[in-house]
Amino acid sequence: MTHYAKVNNGIVVDVIVAEADFFNHFVDDTPGQWIQTSYNTKSGIHYSPLTGEPDGKTALRGNYAGIGYIYDSENDVFYAPKPIDKNGIICESWTISAPNWTWIPPTQYPNDNKNYVWDEKTKTWILIE
Repeated sequence: MTHYAKVNNGIVVDVIVAEADFFNHFVDDTPGQWIQTSYNTKSGIHYSPLTGEPDGKTALRGNYAGIGYIYDSENDVFYAPKPIDKNGIICESWTISAPNWTWIPPTQYPNDNKNYVWDEKTKTWILIE
């Protein structure tokens, strides 16, 4: 079985599991198009369904598509919407990175084995105490 994402105006609105020939008989009169996605693809890497380890196979469209994900037709990839910070503010300062298709903050997460959350207003990591 294969996964397909329904994309409308660049946003994933549904994801289903079906055989390719399903679309030969399926009647869908809602706006958008169905695009194949891979449950085994994350951050531009294909993972083995048996071991969960990278298997060297070609990753399909950057990431597995989830509802609300973005479909970038120019690059033919899916990626998550921008993260939201601890205050519920969209992280506009973050940028999408290729070829991983993940969001990158403007400053790196601290590497001190402590837990932090992002604060978009100050553009800093805040220590969780």
